Amino acid sequence: MYPDKLHLVLAEDDQDDRLFFKNVFDKLRLSHTLDVCEDGIALMNYLNTAEKIPDIIFLDLAMPGKSGIECLKEIKRNPRLREITIAIYTSFNIPTLAEEAFILGANVFIKKPDDHEELRKILSETIYINWQYITDGLDKENFIMHYRS
Repeated sequence: MYPDKLHLVLAEDDQDDRLFFKNVFDKLRLSHTLDVCEDGIALMNYLNTAEKIPDIIFLDLAMPGKSGIECLKEIKRNPRLREITIAIYTSFNIPTLAEEAFILGANVFIKKPDDHEELRKILSETIYINWQYITDGLDKENFIMHYRS
């Protein structure tokens, strides 16, 4: 069951990617709040001081200060944070990175698309369908989201 209002966090250092993500997510017309952290250090500071933990974190891997993998490890070690759904959101489509993220506990691995419609499909899939992976356990075959136009 979804909360009344989804609380999302995007950890992304690229301003254009942040704007692209926000614009597409707003078009999904879901009741949500979206907080943005511009690097891994800001993300971990946010999570460690937030009164309410987010439902989903969209986590870029290549960020200054603290990488997405470092943040993922830190989140999964913290009993207060470890149940947050983590969607890796990256430009890299490297199988070893996806494998590492999966082993470390990420729930979804998303290759950043260049197209608004493709990103809308991915975000919809992540929000509406991937909850089954949270409640029923992970299925590695469905861990990596691939979309082709």
